[in-house]
Amino acid sequence: MIKRPDTRGARIKRHKRVRAKISGTPEIPRLDVFRSNANIYAQIIDDVNGVTLVSASSNEKDFEGSGSNCEAAAKVGKLVAERALEKGIKDVRFDRGGFVYHGRVKALADGAREGGLNF
Repeated sequence: MIKRPDTRGARIKRHKRVRAKISGTPEIPRLDVFRSNANIYAQIIDDVNGVTLVSASSNEKDFEGSGSNCEAAAKVGKLVAERALEKGIKDVRFDRGGFVYHGRVKALADGAREGGLNF
């Protein structure tokens, strides 16, 4: 019998390890990334109050194009940065969510930096 590795469980384990060190405060919230096969999502979260301050995704109605490539991830990064700057958020802590900092996750981070966020 062939056993498949539990890749989702491994990602959750990595995410828990990262979250033990990174936490969002009202002054410096956490920029969280979730990547699915079809879309990419980003949220800016205040963990002290348990509130999502800003969110953006490639799954929104007015989003143009495919949500599963690096160009879309960069657009989502710019969009979340734009919305954060409107709310007065400039500095964030980046939480890659247990995903490898490569490809779409890196493109989202670069787009957010290009949009004006500091991390």
